[in-house]
Amino acid sequence: MKRRLFFAATTLGVAAGALILTSCSTPQMRISDHPDLYQSLSPKDQALVSQGQIRSGMSRNAVWLAWGSPDRKIVGNMAGRSTETWIYIYYATYPYYPYYGPWGPWAYNNPSPAYSFAYTSVGVATGSAHHHGGRNFVFFGSPFYDPFFYSYIPQSIPYPGKVVTFSNGRVMSFQYLASH
Repeated sequence: MKRRLFFAATTLGVAAGALILTSCSTPQMRISDHPDLYQSLSPKDQALVSQGQIRSGMSRNAVWLAWGSPDRKIVGNMAGRSTETWIYIYYATYPYYPYYGPWGPWAYNNPSPAYSFAYTSVGVATGSAHHHGGRNFVFFGSPFYDPFFYSYIPQSIPYPGKVVTFSNGRVMSFQYLASH
């Protein structure tokens, strides 16, 4: 029984590791996995793809070698010509600050009665009864507590980091966020 469980856990670990390693491919990894695609490019495009860059007029294969598989594909029409747009999604984490109890993180430095009153007047520990709209209910906790703002898990915000539009199989336009 223990041996079967160990084998299942090991298999799961190897599969998860393989998934993580294959999802983080680089231009060099894609080039080495598909040398035939790379050799079919012009020397100018080979140099750009090796650096993870693209240019107008490049083929879909060249963009795939340089930037990888897109997160989204959008089919459309521009100036009477069919287009396909690839979108590469990035994620930003907003720096939320954790909640340190009923007075917030400033309780030890500034135990002001007004600030603590705002957080404790509703009956944090015991709850308090309320009547509204013909219904009775008991409220536990602070009315100013926001579980999203005070979350220990930072919120990830998706945004398009790179966008490339093809027409007739060639790059018509592209955009990417430049680093500062």
